[in-house]
Amino acid sequence: MPQFNNTDIAFRYRSDKDLKLAHFLFKSMNSPAITKMGIAATRFAISTHLPIHGLVKRTIFKQFCGGENMAEAGQTADNIGKYNVGVILDYGVEGKENEEEFDKATQEFVKAIKFAASKKNIPFVSLKVTGFARFALMEKINNGEQLTDTEKQEWQRVHKRIDTVCTAAFENKIMMLIDAEETWIVEPVNELCERMMEKFNKQKAYIFNTYQLYCHGTLPYLKEATEKAAGLGYILGAKLVRGAYMEKERARAAEKGYPDPIQPNKQSTDNDYDTAVTYCLQNLDKLALFIGTHNEKSCQDAVNYMQANAIKPNHPNVFFSQLYGMGDNLSFNLADDRYNVSKYLPYGPVMDVVPYLMRRAEENTSVAGQTSRELSLITAEMRRRRI
Repeated sequence: MPQFNNTDIAFRYRSDKDLKLAHFLFKSMNSPAITKMGIAATRFAISTHLPIHGLVKRTIFKQFCGGENMAEAGQTADNIGKYNVGVILDYGVEGKENEEEFDKATQEFVKAIKFAASKKNIPFVSLKVTGFARFALMEKINNGEQLTDTEKQEWQRVHKRIDTVCTAAFENKIMMLIDAEETWIVEPVNELCERMMEKFNKQKAYIFNTYQLYCHGTLPYLKEATEKAAGLGYILGAKLVRGAYMEKERARAAEKGYPDPIQPNKQSTDNDYDTAVTYCLQNLDKLALFIGTHNEKSCQDAVNYMQANAIKPNHPNVFFSQLYGMGDNLSFNLADDRYNVSKYLPYGPVMDVVPYLMRRAEENTSVAGQTSRELSLITAEMRRRRI
């Protein structure tokens, strides 16, 4: 049984210097005021072209990212691979909006897939559909609006890009996680995911869709998607997360005057999340389950269910995951007990990954108790090491 408070196992891959850096960062993020000032200062420095590359790389980038390129990410993967923890390669560049950048991203992801296939412990690559398609186009499709002939051709190119990447994943036996997006573009994302799963998940789940359980309509959709997959003869890939766009979702719903898609409170989200995990564990003949969470209770409940129902820790259809730089008490203790665990590992040029890093800081500050828990574990390990 994994012991999630075992800091020796959790942080043995971190040097004393790394641990001190993590302590400094989480102590800073534990203060909303300091975090807000830091983000504002970073945005100002970028807009005025101040030379902050080195500072960002030595601090928050080092904590939460695997490197500036695939080779550096591969070194990070090798480091945590010594402890049976795998890696999800995530090209962290965001916010592109033109065809040239989308085509460039397609080739970058094919390269990442081939690179992952050359490594023993990189079973996953992650992508966001918005890295391959204009947001406004997807929003128009989601709204059911008629596309122009030019837009129809544009959408066909999006399909082709996603198909190219998923084909590479299938041929190289790498699993592809398609990340969640905002609810107002979710329909085209789901359409793409289901089409790719039907094409490639006949014998094994290579393509995974993401289900955000902070939306009150997600649990019914997950069950519907499972039965649809079974009826059409493919295995559903189900990546379960709580969700990442709560404030944005609520603000837009209020502004546009439509019902809030988000659960009324955290307890409702937790209930649906844990119900979804149990549902998936009960249906491993129909799906592959990816449990993406930093919630200790959710991980413990999943472990308890697996043990009570004789599901082996290394079952080929069950995976746990946390973000690189966070949740190490979960990742490394689960891996130490032979559960399948992979860290989400963003990589890319430092300044291109800054939007991801700022979002990471904001989310850590807004999730009640998460930063405090990380800080307490790091502090306990520093005391144990007497540093």
